[in-house]
Amino acid sequence: MSARVLCAIASLACLLSSCAGRPVSEGGTLVSSFAAAPAIDAPVKKGPQDPVALTPVAWGRINNPAGLSGRTIEVASIADLKLRDKEVVLTFDDGPMPKKTERILATLDEFGVKGTFLMVGEMAKAHPDIAKLVVRSGHTIGSHTYRHPNLRSLSFDAAVEEIEKGKLAVSRATNEEVGFFRFPYLADSSRLRSWVAANGMVVLDVQIDSKDYFSDSPAAVATRTMNALRNHGRGIILLHDIHHRTAAMLPALLTQLKAEGYKVVNLQHSHKPSLLMASLAN
Repeated sequence: MSARVLCAIASLACLLSSCAGRPVSEGGTLVSSFAAAPAIDAPVKKGPQDPVALTPVAWGRINNPAGLSGRTIEVASIADLKLRDKEVVLTFDDGPMPKKTERILATLDEFGVKGTFLMVGEMAKAHPDIAKLVVRSGHTIGSHTYRHPNLRSLSFDAAVEEIEKGKLAVSRATNEEVGFFRFPYLADSSRLRSWVAANGMVVLDVQIDSKDYFSDSPAAVATRTMNALRNHGRGIILLHDIHHRTAAMLPALLTQLKAEGYKVVNLQHSHKPSLLMASLAN
């Protein structure tokens, strides 16, 4: 077995165990408590040309809403990240992950919206083709350390080394500059936040936590996310592209965002080409 395969297996085991610590259950349907959603749970008759009854996921894909995509925000510092009412940013942590990330990319493309993918360095290194696909699809990338440790449990120097190693791995896998960063477990410190900003990255915080790392059904994840968003009105949504449940619920979530008048904002880092990218090109 190759070193790359072993690395990917080890990474998957680490990420899945660190995020939830409970068995994964993908049960449930996407008929949820969305107040503004049209009725989609009525019986569907099967006929000669309709061998399979439509599920809520199929409904979300077929009725692909237009106009969900919002403005693009150029971000040089955290001060630039100001969202208006009914604006959201879709962010995906911990990938890239085979089959899950590609499915999420396909859904985002169908709905005409862009996301920000905060990649774990060792995952990007293990799956560079998927990491490059994220970039080719027009999405924004960021880093999420190299191994996904709790940086508060490390010394300052060890934490900085972990951040730098993750950023370099994602840059090498994508051949792109990394302008955004998220702390694993959102475990930050003022000193580390200052270091990240001083080194050309913008920290992405979270206002809406989907908690898709819990062993819940896709319906539960979608409903919880929308309820939290209704209470907050706007914000950066935390999702993960390493779970089947996230990929399964995403069409319904995007459909509901459109139904309630939300816009998905695209983030772009306004950095200039750096010496790092010049060195990677050589």
